Amino acid sequence: MKHLEDLMGFADDHLIPLVDAGLGNSAYLVDLGDGRAMAVDASRDLRALRAAAERRGLTVAFAADTHLHADFLTGALQLAADDGATVLASAAGRRAFPHTALADGDETDLGGLTLRALATPGHTDEHLSFLLLDGARELGVFTGGSLIVGSAARTDLLGADRAEELAQAQYRSLKRLTELPDETAVWPTHGAGSFCSAPPGAERTTTIGAQKQANPLLATPDEATFVRQLLGSLGTYPAYFDHLGEINRRGPAVLGSVPGLAALPAAEVRAQLRQGAQLVDVRPVVDFAGGHVSGAVSIPLRDQFATWLGWLLPDDTPIVFITAPGQDLAELTWQALKIGYERLAGYLNGGMTAWTADGGPQQTIELLTADRIADRPVLDIRQTAEHTAGHIPGAVHVELGGLAARTDEAPNGAVVACGHGERAMTAASLLQRAGHQGLAVLDGGPGDWSKATGRPLEESA
Repeated sequence: MKHLEDLMGFADDHLIPLVDAGLGNSAYLVDLGDGRAMAVDASRDLRALRAAAERRGLTVAFAADTHLHADFLTGALQLAADDGATVLASAAGRRAFPHTALADGDETDLGGLTLRALATPGHTDEHLSFLLLDGARELGVFTGGSLIVGSAARTDLLGADRAEELAQAQYRSLKRLTELPDETAVWPTHGAGSFCSAPPGAERTTTIGAQKQANPLLATPDEATFVRQLLGSLGTYPAYFDHLGEINRRGPAVLGSVPGLAALPAAEVRAQLRQGAQLVDVRPVVDFAGGHVSGAVSIPLRDQFATWLGWLLPDDTPIVFITAPGQDLAELTWQALKIGYERLAGYLNGGMTAWTADGGPQQTIELLTADRIADRPVLDIRQTAEHTAGHIPGAVHVELGGLAARTDEAPNGAVVACGHGERAMTAASLLQRAGHQGLAVLDGGPGDWSKATGRPLEESA
């Protein structure tokens, strides 16, 4: 019991989780006790990490990456450039920038604590977990995309043809991790909300013993069952995942200063659009519904903004944003930059007021409460698992991530539905851009429809 209390005390005193709720990930800042710190799986958006380090008077001396991330650009190079941090990463990752290349069993002296690399392939080929030791005592293990709370991270990011092989490797990696003492803390990168296949739920850290008791994948009787269960749980993932790993291998550009976003007059916005720029409207749903520039894609600025930007728009064309007064331009910029979207042309100065004052036309999309849908056709654009769990009877289902290529499947005059309205408005903007007319968006979700009508939702097999 005393040992467990000591472990919990270490985490309370020295471990600072930094949660990115939008991506469903956690980075970690470890206070090494001598004015230095180690960052684990830090993203390019280092604002929270730097604030935590500053509060404690810490300098980041080490930046460890468990794997070549697919969902965000690593912040390790920026920490190396700004703080002189030593980058710790897998030798098998063949990273094309200076780093300490680690193989299975290699140890790094952190100045009192030791970091031991454990090869845990599966999520990626070169994946490492990092076991943090105080002498011979296992304090905890940074498991990245290997063992996560209630599951294991997906194994199909390197292609469907390798998913089974990597799932087999993931099985062996999890078995290896469960050989650690039960009281060993588990600090994963991927957590609830991550498209790297973390299950829903609030817990982001755990212990080896807790996972042996509660993780359904660890209860499978053999490798074949594990592989079948893991692969059967995988949903779709954002399109940008397919190329971010290679950018992280080469190394993202180091930023020399905090980037700003240029204020563009309406005439310059028109010029940008004529030259092929994408127009993204980040205002709240109700604002977009009331009036927006023709062809604009609605992606409201919220925690999940980066996910949908990276899923729906290319990263190789300039982007012009339309914002509402008071929206945080720095947040908008960093969400784009952390997933490698760097061609940010600017934002419409003065917003829609300036656009209409300059003679610019606008379109609208009807926003309907659940009691006003009546018998209109419904298009449900949620993830398959959400739709299956309960949807408005008769709703056509097309996931938002694939809608741009399947707009012809949307019913004429559809009411578009998601869980709350944000994704539905994004979908409606894509449909409107493709020529659909008479669209509406459900203000709420299927549960609101069921409550308003007194009718049950329909479940799918």
